[in-house]
Amino acid sequence: MIKLRKSSERGHFDFGWLKTQHSFSFGDYQDAAHTHFRSLRVINEDFVEAGMGFPTHAHRDMEIVTFIIQGELEHKDSMGTGSIIRQGDVQRMSAGTGVTHSEFNPSKKNATHLLQLWIFPEKKNLTPSYEQKNFSSLMKKEGLTLLASGKPDGETVKIHQDAGIYHGFLKNGGKISYEAQSGRGLWIQLIEGKLDILKNTLEAGDGAALEDEKKIEMVCAEKECRFLLFDLK
Repeated sequence: MIKLRKSSERGHFDFGWLKTQHSFSFGDYQDAAHTHFRSLRVINEDFVEAGMGFPTHAHRDMEIVTFIIQGELEHKDSMGTGSIIRQGDVQRMSAGTGVTHSEFNPSKKNATHLLQLWIFPEKKNLTPSYEQKNFSSLMKKEGLTLLASGKPDGETVKIHQDAGIYHGFLKNGGKISYEAQSGRGLWIQLIEGKLDILKNTLEAGDGAALEDEKKIEMVCAEKECRFLLFDLK
């Protein structure tokens, strides 16, 4: 079974310095039909103007993953972490018992395009922690690349949940097959291109929730396709 979440149906806000689109209920955008998908709580697609950003604010009991599509984001938090997150980077912040942080676009002329992803942790009151890895060398490798996992192998970012986040890249006509274990659900979020899945076509910004599908095939229907695939308990 596949259920599409079209980009045009997401929550859209334009604050001038920030253009944002919410796949699930978030802040002032509330949609009772789209509050989360399994442990995936937030998919926000943000465009942050040069020199602008999110001032210091608090989080707790959430796994927050930031994926930079284009540009940079400067991160500072109450754990003493300071870093620049760049295109190809994946950052994970476990908010746990509580953490504050700020995020700003350090560029003086270019907007930053990113996906911010929230996942419910496997348990509450974890010790806050931070991790960041760069996957640039793998972003143009056709197929699926595991970015984050509840069972890290040293090459991926650790998330405190039985979940996997994959980056997918295909060229026109390229195919990927993926087999989900029994009882698990998949979410696909298309970043670029057109992707055919189970007789449905996703365009940039579209998402798809898949359940009770043992094996799916994804086919790129444009010059290049980029997407994230979430494998969720």
